[in-house]
Amino acid sequence: MVRQPDHLRQCANAHIFRTVEDIRPSGPLHLDVDPRQREHSPTRRYTPPERILSIEATQTVRIAVIGAGPGGICTAVRLRQAGIDDFVILEQADGIGGTWRRNRYLGLACDIASHFYSFSFAIKPDWTRPFAGQAEILAYLEDVVTQFDLGRHIHLGICVDAARWNHDAARWQLTASDGSSLTANAVVASPGMFGELRYPDNEGFDRFAGTSFHTGTWPNDHSLSDQRVAVIGSAASAVQILPEVAKVARRVHLFQRSPNWVLPKEDVPFTIEQIEQFRRSPASVTALRAELFDRYAKDPPFCNAASNAVAEQFAAACLAVVEDDDVRDRLTPTTPWGCHRPLFSNDYYATFNQPHVELVTDSIERITERGVMTADGAEREVDTIICATGYETTKFASVIDFVGRNGQHLEDAWSEGAQAYVGITTSGFPNLFMVYGPNTNAGSIIYMIESQVDYIVRLLQHMERDDVAWVDVRPEVMAAYNEQLQVDIEQVDVWQGGCSTYYRVPSGRIVTQWPHSMARYREVTDIPQPLDDYETAVRSNNEPQTRDRKRRLT
Repeated sequence: MVRQPDHLRQCANAHIFRTVEDIRPSGPLHLDVDPRQREHSPTRRYTPPERILSIEATQTVRIAVIGAGPGGICTAVRLRQAGIDDFVILEQADGIGGTWRRNRYLGLACDIASHFYSFSFAIKPDWTRPFAGQAEILAYLEDVVTQFDLGRHIHLGICVDAARWNHDAARWQLTASDGSSLTANAVVASPGMFGELRYPDNEGFDRFAGTSFHTGTWPNDHSLSDQRVAVIGSAASAVQILPEVAKVARRVHLFQRSPNWVLPKEDVPFTIEQIEQFRRSPASVTALRAELFDRYAKDPPFCNAASNAVAEQFAAACLAVVEDDDVRDRLTPTTPWGCHRPLFSNDYYATFNQPHVELVTDSIERITERGVMTADGAEREVDTIICATGYETTKFASVIDFVGRNGQHLEDAWSEGAQAYVGITTSGFPNLFMVYGPNTNAGSIIYMIESQVDYIVRLLQHMERDDVAWVDVRPEVMAAYNEQLQVDIEQVDVWQGGCSTYYRVPSGRIVTQWPHSMARYREVTDIPQPLDDYETAVRSNNEPQTRDRKRRLT
């Protein structure tokens, strides 16, 4: 809930809690976790898994997990806890962490409070600030890998390009970019939403004489000190990097296509005393997580028009720090709060008061050898171009060429937009389970991932119990679920302004967002008998069996 703005001073940093004693639990968190696993206190130093450059063609495993980001790590922990040890994690990078390893641009931090952006089975009491930065989150994920002894399952440097379902054998054949392959009874695909980069469609980048890169490929060895810098984009990554780039660059031009509402976040670092109390008192961490659960998980997104209006008032009040009337007007959105992805920063707007920072709203005509030319004919000469233009967020598992039953490619099955049953399974692709799949983006993705992984592990356990070789969600079940889902999405008014390609595909469908509360998603995926929604086949004869029950979203 966004508080009513009191004055512009509220746009400055304010601690999320004055003291640890101010934290009061708002109700229990039902995380279904063994209390012995609640405390996350790694005792071993993180050691990167051995880099393996190929996989044996004859190797067969029960489960192949693609991706060693938060989704893959959570899957591995829950599999181990369920007594399933025959699995591998295939990661294309040279280390674990997913988006938190790939992305390392200046100012990168999480927009979800740290104590809620962490696993229920690996609670970290000593976050250094309410909204952790990239390095601290990556270190946390590495600690989880160490604490739960996951390194022996992880294979680095393996880029899975394709996977084909062999229906007779009831197995997936995975092929890596080096030509090596692996066979698995089931695949858990966790490539994330933020893997494939989206670049500007302007011509001329190949002629630019300076340095250009995407925020997702930030070079470690490139200094912006005393440079003339162009930042193309004005959404999540741009909001975070602009204040940091402005601290070192000689001149900064930010090229904005659409203005966004930007709210502050209360992010004063925890004091040493507070961190020590969190360490000594697990109850205080539990209480804080309970309060954050109430903040993030209990209500559907943007469901309260009055609260949305307050958010806009708050952002407008923060905009008032921009001294130049024209700049402030061009930074003011005409779309409602929530139509675009919500953004948070304590110093983005104020950065435009600096004399060496320019807001450019004329459209980019082309990239020249010396810089950026806009439609009005003006050329701004720069040394470095930073593309803060985001990711292809609507592809999900189709970034891998999955070929399912009857030779159907996942990309073709999703030609009108990605869809899945509870965001996890999609009809025609047996034994393929997705983490952070279609329509599961909401609040703390860590919380959502845990719900998805618990569902997947429960489904695998039921398959083992009933001697099931494969499961394939029934088409009518998936269709009914997605039909209701899109109806519910249409009820979220702020998403209907047509202002976000982050959410929507060309067919018009919103494929990223979950329209209900995170708590509701936990209920939807907490299914005692998950096999009832699937066509199945027993191992003995591989003949399909269809069950009777049909579930809907509501």
